[in-house]
Amino acid sequence: MKNNLLALTLIVLLSNTVFSNVTLPNVFSDNMVLQRNTEVTIWGWANPQEEVVVTPSWNYQEYKIKANNQAKWEIKIPTPKEGGPYTLIVKGYNEIILKNILIGEVWICSGQSNMEMSAAWGIENGDEAVKMAMNPNIRFFTVPKLTATSPQNNVPGSWTESTPETMRNFSAAGYFFATRLQEELKKVPIGLISSNWGGTPAEIWTPEEVIQNDAILLESAKTRKEELYGPNQPGRAFNAMIYPLIGYKIAGVIWYQGESNVGSVVYDKTFSALIASWRKLWNYEFPFYYVQIAPYQYGDDHFGGVEIRNAQRKVLQEIPNTGMVLTTDISPIDDIHPKDKKTVGTRLANLALVKIYKTNSDLVNGPLYKGIKIEKNKVTVAFDYAEGLHFSNRKSNQFEIAGADNVFYVADASIKNNAVLLNSNKVPNPLKVRFSWKNKAQSDLFNKANLPASSFITE
Repeated sequence: MKNNLLALTLIVLLSNTVFSNVTLPNVFSDNMVLQRNTEVTIWGWANPQEEVVVTPSWNYQEYKIKANNQAKWEIKIPTPKEGGPYTLIVKGYNEIILKNILIGEVWICSGQSNMEMSAAWGIENGDEAVKMAMNPNIRFFTVPKLTATSPQNNVPGSWTESTPETMRNFSAAGYFFATRLQEELKKVPIGLISSNWGGTPAEIWTPEEVIQNDAILLESAKTRKEELYGPNQPGRAFNAMIYPLIGYKIAGVIWYQGESNVGSVVYDKTFSALIASWRKLWNYEFPFYYVQIAPYQYGDDHFGGVEIRNAQRKVLQEIPNTGMVLTTDISPIDDIHPKDKKTVGTRLANLALVKIYKTNSDLVNGPLYKGIKIEKNKVTVAFDYAEGLHFSNRKSNQFEIAGADNVFYVADASIKNNAVLLNSNKVPNPLKVRFSWKNKAQSDLFNKANLPASSFITE
């Protein structure tokens, strides 16, 4: 009897050792969207040297790989043009069948509360949007709020179809981004991965070693105070909420964050490091489109808010394949969570439609500072995207000029040949210009697309 029991125990132990189940990270689930017209990486875990066979139903080819000595495997498989639904079979000693898979465009939606904000929070025309949200060609994957002191292999969650119930608690800006893409891209499925956390600074979304290895970024990170509503230590959200997604092929990232970095004088460097670190880990320079933070009454004794807006403008000029949308015209200055998220998502999507998908050539950027020319007491300010340049009112009081004493005075401003001409009797020898330079300033300069100009200050 004892010998039989011992033999049975050995068989069970050997079975558990030899026949280890093939497993997948949660980002591979029923209802997922895979990036079209490319090679995507599928990965997971299995017993070391166990052969894993991946078979997609769009071509019924078998792709084989053996798990390494760390019990991990990964394999690249080609994807076709948009379509579906498909199945994906992953087989080792056991078999996993993923169903209702679509091939389309995959975007990560990340940042803090303005990206997290959903119809359930209370957005403009939210109830109407919820009612219209039944769309099986838009899929959501929501990453829960998590922290970790080291990079994680997996994250809880699963893909769901867009329904009134699922859309109601999903990123509204992300959802409207997807609906606008579908207006132009017609039947192309859109997959959105929402990974965001209200009240968080950029440092927690950046790999810790990137901050630690840069003296300027590290010094800035050390000034961050502990908060009740989220972490402030570098890398904590990145480790748990971004790192497990690395390798999942994406079309790009949309981002809305910056309010929690108000007060930083190196946000342009911090934000640039974040973008560069993500691209390095994904191993390609995917598009990174972001929202410039809205005007808000952070305080009248400092310029912290507008300095972040200017830092975001500078990143746009310094980092390739980025895009920025402004919301000063749709954001009340007394609400740090502007409720018009449809315009935000639409403007982000319009960037992608022009720059990536090339479905049109519309003017999708507001006027951006290009340079100045000084002649005696007059300054000419040139802008990119300046077609149809005009003030929202007959006159503007948002341009200021300064001389060598660095004291700024409101300038008389006029528009000629899509440039702004400035002068002031108080500044006979102007050297510097700034525009819309207050935390709660709502730009009064627009182009023919009625998109507002960004705040700026000349160096």
